Amino acid sequence: MKRVLVAAILVGAVLATFGRSRASGTALVQQRDGSIKVYRDIYIQIRNEELALTTADRVGTLVIGKAACTKEGPLVKCLPYDATLYQNGLKVRIQLASGTAWFNPTSSAQPLSYSSARIPAHGIMLSATSKRGTYFSVTGTVDEMKK
Repeated sequence: MKRVLVAAILVGAVLATFGRSRASGTALVQQRDGSIKVYRDIYIQIRNEELALTTADRVGTLVIGKAACTKEGPLVKCLPYDATLYQNGLKVRIQLASGTAWFNPTSSAQPLSYSSARIPAHGIMLSATSKRGTYFSVTGTVDEMKK
């Protein structure tokens, strides 16, 4: 069943603003040619039924608005399939070839199934590949949630 990303994420989540003084997300982007760029202090929002990831300098925002989501224990697992990049006044649609996003809506760290990884309270773990071959991953905690 295809759903908007946050529709499933908000199930069981507390609708509130998590008052953080500074963004804590980290994103890694690897282009098809092998070049890698790391973005620190990514601001992570769940708003208007979308996941928005904004760079620290506020120049770029990646919005993931469509995904198929299911609840797995206390975690929410989503398979995103569409994203949009807003940067330098441009809006670029990014078609995703594959990807997985995990969200922990609880107030305590949760183990990821079949892994030694733990997702922190209100944490996000996302990795995806675009149809053009760009790989990106994001980890961090949600800085703001809006209905």
